[in-house]
Amino acid sequence: MSKMLEEIRQQPAALERTLKSALAQARELRRRCEQTRPEFVVLAARGTSDNAAQFGRYLIEIATGVPVSLAAPSVSTLYGSSLSLKHAMVVGISQSGESTDVNLVMERARDAGAFTIGVTNEAASTLARIPAQTFLVRAGREKSVAATKTYTGQLLVLYLIAWALGAPYRLEDLQRLAEYASAALRLESEILRRAERYRFMEHALVVARGLNYSNAFELALKLMETCYVVAERFSGADLLHGPIAMVESSFPSFLFAPAGVTWPAQREMLARLDQLKADTLLVTDRSNREASAHRNAIVIPAKLSAKGAVPEDLYTPIPYIIPAQLFAACLADIKGLDPDRPRALSKVTRTM
Repeated sequence: MSKMLEEIRQQPAALERTLKSALAQARELRRRCEQTRPEFVVLAARGTSDNAAQFGRYLIEIATGVPVSLAAPSVSTLYGSSLSLKHAMVVGISQSGESTDVNLVMERARDAGAFTIGVTNEAASTLARIPAQTFLVRAGREKSVAATKTYTGQLLVLYLIAWALGAPYRLEDLQRLAEYASAALRLESEILRRAERYRFMEHALVVARGLNYSNAFELALKLMETCYVVAERFSGADLLHGPIAMVESSFPSFLFAPAGVTWPAQREMLARLDQLKADTLLVTDRSNREASAHRNAIVIPAKLSAKGAVPEDLYTPIPYIIPAQLFAACLADIKGLDPDRPRALSKVTRTM
């Protein structure tokens, strides 16, 4: 068994630890934001952490109305430009806490007067020391190069930051996420069986909308780094603006299909891909009966629809990425590859 697969299985416990340890910090941050609400948020990250930041952008803007920007570290590291960040909250996200460019962005933001927050899995890291406040992902040391449990831990912390900024859900509601992750893990044997038919896959397409858009990036990244599959990721809207021309009969396509506001567009995309005779695999849950009835649906055995004044798909991103992670880990094994040690990669990547 790969360390990647072992760490995927550890996610429910890691989520529980992370939430429990961060509750007091989240409440403290909420009190601060009630007194001095930032005018905008900047998220700085690379790699898998940047995919988590993509989720944070959607979540914070949807749930709080605070504008969010994804930082371009090269603006600071290569061009040496100084940004006006006095009324901003700047959040640095890094599994290792040692991403040189992310840390430099955080230092510049702090010096420019921004309120800074770090999100990392490593308490002794540089990122843990730079910002005014640090949220620790309590995933335990991640030994596989392919990040899994730290990604979902980062998503959970971003839920907490959004709550502190005024998102209209309760902290208690986030306790369901570990339960939903456990439900997703029950699909492992089914996913192993499905992955076998993709043994010779060399190219793929991953499509999502809204809160799951980050998962399209993350699944594509996992397929590229662990299975050496050239995976393109798109919003369904962007796909229709040209790239869909590459889809032909039997082209492997993966869709995230929760119930809620993104489903009508994803339903149309699914019909279009079926019309093109693509080999389409869905990730959904029991809340979306229509998607669950598709012949190639991976259905999480739980109803994940949120209730009240929040989006119906609010709690789907963490459980939805788990079948995708399992698929990549299983496919790597089927291909005879080691997902823990992808070629040309290391656990800590330092760029400028």
